[in-house]
Amino acid sequence: MKTLFAATSLLIVLNAGVARAGELQALVKDHRGKYVADAVISAVPRDPKNALHGRPPSDSVDQVDKQFVPYVKAVFIGSKVRFINSDHIRHQVYSFSTVKKFELPLYGGTDAPPVVFDKAGVVVLGCNIHDWMVGYIYVSETPFFAKTAATGVATIEDMPAGEYTVRIWHPSMDGPEESTVRRVTLNAESATHVEWELTLKPTFRVPRVSGSGANGYP
Repeated sequence: MKTLFAATSLLIVLNAGVARAGELQALVKDHRGKYVADAVISAVPRDPKNALHGRPPSDSVDQVDKQFVPYVKAVFIGSKVRFINSDHIRHQVYSFSTVKKFELPLYGGTDAPPVVFDKAGVVVLGCNIHDWMVGYIYVSETPFFAKTAATGVATIEDMPAGEYTVRIWHPSMDGPEESTVRRVTLNAESATHVEWELTLKPTFRVPRVSGSGANGYP
């Protein structure tokens, strides 16, 4: 009996020291009611103690069929991102964004060194050789973020219960990211559901050119 009581008491103590996790489920539609993919949802805890301070992971963006894959990539601030080139031609990736300016000389495969994204914000990617190649990296200052799928849904799991400031970003949204801010309270008993409706601007993308020249690019 004493052994059973001791084991039960120890379990109670251990459970008391574990933060109870919540879950945020976001649904994003446009002003016509269509689901929006590639929207980034970020949640900043109102209580700084609920923020995680783990080591930012390494990540990657691929280049396939002369396109950045994925079109939108969300990473945690401080992450190292490697720009893989899976095409059979060379690319020259660059960005003039104030958040992160960089340029990777012509390369193929995995030869380019990783880029560290050490400032929060949006980075627009381009290729000096292929003008139609455009991509985005969203650098989040919070570890609680996710990107919507084709269904318009994004889920952020393992969030400490409490209050959060939540916002949405999309490369085609009409208006600033700050206009989407919501204050959301999470509990550990059930998932919290939030919906947004975004007005999206028409996007113009330079037509993609097929084929390649003798030097490895069109």
